[in-house]
Amino acid sequence: MAMFVHLAPEKDIASIKRTGIKPCRSTDEYPGGVFAMPVTPEFYISHQWLRELKRCGQRTISGVYFRIPDDELVLVGHYNQRHIEVTADSAIDIIMHAENSEGYQVYIPRKIEKNEIHRVKSLPQVVGWRYQPDSHKKWYCGCLVCVPIGSIKGKRKRDEWGLSQS
Repeated sequence: MAMFVHLAPEKDIASIKRTGIKPCRSTDEYPGGVFAMPVTPEFYISHQWLRELKRCGQRTISGVYFRIPDDELVLVGHYNQRHIEVTADSAIDIIMHAENSEGYQVYIPRKIEKNEIHRVKSLPQVVGWRYQPDSHKKWYCGCLVCVPIGSIKGKRKRDEWGLSQS
């Protein structure tokens, strides 16, 4: 059985323990399902999405660990590329052997039942990347679209670019 972790807001944990992880709404790209990452020996890779998810306004994120059968079909890929359909076991293998595992995700196209949940754990809230993997190594754009007025340290970033509006 493959072990995965789903990152969920702390406020939803009681509901998840009671009923399982509800699928997100279906879109053109994804049917209703659950985003997760395989539990790997490297804690950072398994929980890399935490800081990016916190940008949506959640204060505390917890990890919901669950198991699914190795032969269950899932979608795996980098967040900004097309995902491929493989078994859960193969998805873990793809992520573990990728040159850079940052930005990968697994999509399970169904609800996770409460009896599949292994445990729920509080996590350190400083794990992962924001904006995009390796964003601290890349030069950012200082335009008003990329750094809107009111964003954290936005005025300072725009001043560096000479684009500040007083």
